[in-house]
Amino acid sequence: MVNRLIVIFLLLSSYTGSAFAVTKVEASVDRNPVAQGQYFALSIVVDDEVSGESLKTTSLLKDFIVGRTNVSRSTQIVNFNTAKETRWQILLAAKKKGIATIPSFTIDGVSSNPIALQVVSGNSPTSNKNDDVYIETELSHDQSYVGQLLLYKVKLFLAVDLQRGVLNAPLAEGAQVKQIGEDQDGTEIVNGRRFRVIKRTYGIIADKAGDLRIQSASFKGDVLVNTQQRRSMFSFNESRPVEIGTTTNTVKVLEKPAGYQGNWLVSDLVLLNEEWPQEQEEYELGAPITRTLKLLASNADDNSLPSIHYALPDSLKSYPEKPVRKTYVRNGNMVAELSLTEAIIPTKPGKFTLPELKVPWWNPQLKRQEYAVLPARTIMVKGGILPATIPTNSIPASDIQVENQYSAGYWPWATLLFACLWLVTLVTWFTKKPLTSEIKTTPATSSSLPLSHIEKEMKQAIKLKNYSAVLNAIQNYFSQKQNKNMNLTEITALSPLLAQIINKLQMARFGQKEVEITEQELSQAVKSAIDIQQNGQKSALIDLNP
Repeated sequence: MVNRLIVIFLLLSSYTGSAFAVTKVEASVDRNPVAQGQYFALSIVVDDEVSGESLKTTSLLKDFIVGRTNVSRSTQIVNFNTAKETRWQILLAAKKKGIATIPSFTIDGVSSNPIALQVVSGNSPTSNKNDDVYIETELSHDQSYVGQLLLYKVKLFLAVDLQRGVLNAPLAEGAQVKQIGEDQDGTEIVNGRRFRVIKRTYGIIADKAGDLRIQSASFKGDVLVNTQQRRSMFSFNESRPVEIGTTTNTVKVLEKPAGYQGNWLVSDLVLLNEEWPQEQEEYELGAPITRTLKLLASNADDNSLPSIHYALPDSLKSYPEKPVRKTYVRNGNMVAELSLTEAIIPTKPGKFTLPELKVPWWNPQLKRQEYAVLPARTIMVKGGILPATIPTNSIPASDIQVENQYSAGYWPWATLLFACLWLVTLVTWFTKKPLTSEIKTTPATSSSLPLSHIEKEMKQAIKLKNYSAVLNAIQNYFSQKQNKNMNLTEITALSPLLAQIINKLQMARFGQKEVEITEQELSQAVKSAIDIQQNGQKSALIDLNP
């Protein structure tokens, strides 16, 4: 009995060993012809489960660059029949054009057939249009200047589903490379096949003259390939690694011309314009005028645009904001923009001229220097500073002349009587001034902010750092205090401390820097203007009312 069991076991062992022995080794490629330097997939399939080290690929190194290798195994059981399979997938890239041969591979005494490959140039249409995945590139110029923007456009064509992947930027030593804008995803029909197309644009700026070599953009990832031709439950879709590129470009980079003057800027077209929100010819004294300057350059980088500087007349104060730089696409062209917004505050009335602005640039098409010009602009500022003195006897003299023309009755005597009474009152006030000064000290302090509602608005605005509201409150306060409309320029003449606070408020409102102003500082400044008036010190109001 035991002997029978041993015989049966030996028979089953010999049957199983013969059933799972290697009987077939197949080699295939995913496409033929292939492009020089571009990766394709070589598949080696064995009808048994063997070790991954059974395949030796050293014979491929002569004619090919060997990339990533994947090994997978599968087992299929149908009607108690077991089939096993081992698959190698190898990325290869041909080193030179012509006919390249993939040699046969031998595993457990069984060999595959060799494969003859036709290798064409990497930029040949044949190498691209029939592939499932390929790249096309376009360079805007084959000759440029130092600092000129070159546009490098990449199109990735996918006829299969993308599982994962990375589109790498081109490489250029001695140049700046950066992506411009966002990727564009769409579809195209090529030779009757529908491709998913991903478009990307890079900007390349050479830093030095000479020959600039640009290594192509590349794609590396995994795609899902349909393998329905194989009768296997695991062969509907499989992930295949892909690594592709395209040809290298060479650009001749020229030096900046010796006769060029000014900041170096290369562009197809440069424009300089301005925006005035207020459509008017005259402007109020002390009111801000918002001016926006825009420098636009076609096919240029925003970092290449020079800063805008110019001098204003002394009576115009400028509070510029931080310049804004950006690059965008308009009508298929790259546009670089530098925007500068500033608030201009006139401090004196009159006629002022904003100077002409000129930005030099180099036209690579015409090979000459040109200028973007913004003409000079003249503005009128109204609302002048009041005269330093007004003759106090001008109005009474006019009244006396008029009265003399109409009547010579009792009015001269009445006028003389009132004048005498006024002199008596004035003498009495001066004689009692030392006695009452102590009594009026406290009311003078408390009356520094007599308009309570404006005072509350001022305090609330300074707490909220609403500097525009603070300036308006100051103007309303002193206008009511003096019973006449006063602008900020007139108010600054009341007190040096108040002028300093108003200047800080304007800087905080229109300038770039943060300015801290406390409620106490504002109150002291307002009080200083009132104290100067009441104590007889020199101020604008004392000059107006001697």
